[in-house]
Amino acid sequence: MRSRFAILVAIVLATAAIAQQQNEKQQPSQPPAQSQKKQPQPPPQKPAEPEAAAKTAQPAPPAPDLKPGDDKKEERYDMTEVAPVVTHHQITLDGKTLKYTATTGRLPIKRGDGKIEAEVFFVAYTLDGQDAAKRPVTFAFNGGPGSASIWLHMGALGPRRVALPANGFLPPAPYKIEDNPYTLLDKSDLVLVDAIGTGFSRGENTETSKKFWGVKGDIEGFSEFIRMYITRNERWSSPLFLLGESYGTTRAAGLSEYLQNRYGLYLNGMILVSSALNFQTIEFLPQNNDPYIQFLPSYAASAWYHKKLPADLQAKSLSDVVAAARTFAGNDYALALARGDQLPSADRTRIAGELSRFTGLPASDILLWKLRIKDVQFFTRLLRQEGKMLGRLDARFSGFRYEPGTDVKADQEEEYDPSSEAVNGPLGAAFNDYVRRELQFESDIPYELIADVQPWNFGDAVNGFPSTTEDLRKAMTRNPYLKLWVTCSYYDLATPFFGAENVVAAMNLEPAIRANLRFSYYESGHMLYIHKPSRVKFKADFEAFLRDAINQQPIHSATRGGQ
Repeated sequence: MRSRFAILVAIVLATAAIAQQQNEKQQPSQPPAQSQKKQPQPPPQKPAEPEAAAKTAQPAPPAPDLKPGDDKKEERYDMTEVAPVVTHHQITLDGKTLKYTATTGRLPIKRGDGKIEAEVFFVAYTLDGQDAAKRPVTFAFNGGPGSASIWLHMGALGPRRVALPANGFLPPAPYKIEDNPYTLLDKSDLVLVDAIGTGFSRGENTETSKKFWGVKGDIEGFSEFIRMYITRNERWSSPLFLLGESYGTTRAAGLSEYLQNRYGLYLNGMILVSSALNFQTIEFLPQNNDPYIQFLPSYAASAWYHKKLPADLQAKSLSDVVAAARTFAGNDYALALARGDQLPSADRTRIAGELSRFTGLPASDILLWKLRIKDVQFFTRLLRQEGKMLGRLDARFSGFRYEPGTDVKADQEEEYDPSSEAVNGPLGAAFNDYVRRELQFESDIPYELIADVQPWNFGDAVNGFPSTTEDLRKAMTRNPYLKLWVTCSYYDLATPFFGAENVVAAMNLEPAIRANLRFSYYESGHMLYIHKPSRVKFKADFEAFLRDAINQQPIHSATRGGQ
C-alpha cells in the first residue's frame, strides 16, 4: 500500500503545493454515456483595430515560467450526477447459495445551495431478500491518507477477492480473483468507500478537493456520504457500523462523534483495524519518546519471527516474547528515555543490552543512537547481513536492498516496502478487471490506489499531535451502546499494537463504558487479512462482535428518587 502507508506522513502544519489531479472521462454503464472533462474556452476575439494591429507587431513580453503542476490548476471534472450501476450475483458459502446485489457508482457531495462539489465512488453489496430494519450495514474504508478502499475490499470483506497464497506472499502474474469464503456479506451489508481524490472519487477541481484533504474536511465529507447513502437507500433504521483501517481508524473515531452531533446518527459499533488514533505514538520526531516505547514489542515479535533473538528468548513462544517486551518497554525503557542525558552510564549500558536482546541489533549501535531505534533503522539493520530489509506493513516479508550494506539515514524513508509490493500488483490488476467485467462500471480515468493528497491539513500545532481519541471517548460516553473492537497485528511495523493498547487505555473510560471494548490479536501485519489463518480468525471475531453489538439490553441511564 503505500509509500510509508501514507500513515507516517510528516505532520503538515502549513498549506504548500497544490496536489495534482488526473484527467477524467467517466462512463457509467447501461448504456455507457461519456462524461467529458470540461475545458475552458478562450473568449471570442474582436477584429483588430488599426492601432492594435500596429501594436501586435511589437515583441511580446516573455511568458512567465510555469511551475510543475501549474497546467493542472484549472482542471475541472464533470460533476453531472449519473445513476449507479446495479448488478446481481451469487456465490456459494458454507454450502449455501448467497444471492446479492452490487451497486457501483458515485454519490454527490453537495454544498448548502445544492451545487455538487465532489463525487464519492463506492461499491455496495446487499444481501437479497433481507429486512432492512434488521440487516446491519458496515461502511468500510482504508486510510493513508490518500489510500483507496481496494485493500479491504478485495483482500478481506467483499464476496470476491484477489487470489493470494495462504501466507499472503506475491504470486506470479497474471492475477486472478475468486469467491471469498470469509466475506462478511453473509452477516452484514457492505459499503466500500473511496476518499475524495482516491479510487474513482473526485472533487470538482483541485481547490475544491483541498477542502476535503485534512482531518476535519475528510470527516465532514465522509459523514455527508454516509448520510446521503442511508437516506437514498432507506437504511436509517438499520444497525450501523464503521470499519476503518490505519488512517481510516483516525477517520472512524472522528466520525463517531461528528455523526452524533451533526445528524443525530448513533452507531452500533466500530471496528478499528491497525489503529492510528494518536499520531504521537507513531511519529519519530525530536523530543517525542513515545514511538520508541510503543514500537519495541513489535520489533521483538519481528526479530523472533526471523530468528534473530538470543537463544533463550528465541525458545519462547511469540506471546511470551511479546509479554516480556511489553513489560520492559513500559517500565525500565520508558523511565530511561525520560531521564535523557541524566541517565547514568551504567544504566545506559544495561538498557542498551536489553534492547539488543529484544531487537537482535548490536548494543554498540543502540548506544550510538542514544537508546532510540527508529523504525527505518530496524527495517534495514535486522537483515543487513543478508542484504535485505523488512517489510514495514508486514515484517514477515523481506526484500533485497537497492544498495546492500549501506546505511539509511534515520530521517529518511525506507527504499521501498517489500510487503506493499506483494499486494499492490495483484490487488490493482484484479480490481481494475473486476469493476469493469463483473460490476460493469466503466471509466477512463485511473483508479487511484494511492493518491497524492498532500499537503494534508492535520490541524494547528497548538493542539499537538493529530488525534481523534477524544472524539471517540466522547462518542462512547454519550452512546452507552457503542461497541468498539480494536484489531492488533504482531508484525505490523506501521501502527504498533502496543501503541493501540496504550492509546485506548489513556482514554480513561468509565468501567461500564470500557466493557464495550474488545481487542483481538493476529500473527500477521498491517493488512492482517492477507494471511489466511488471520483472515479466518477475523471472520469469526467479526461474527462475535456483531452479535454483541446488535443484541443489547436497554440501559437505564437515568434514575428517579434512588430507584
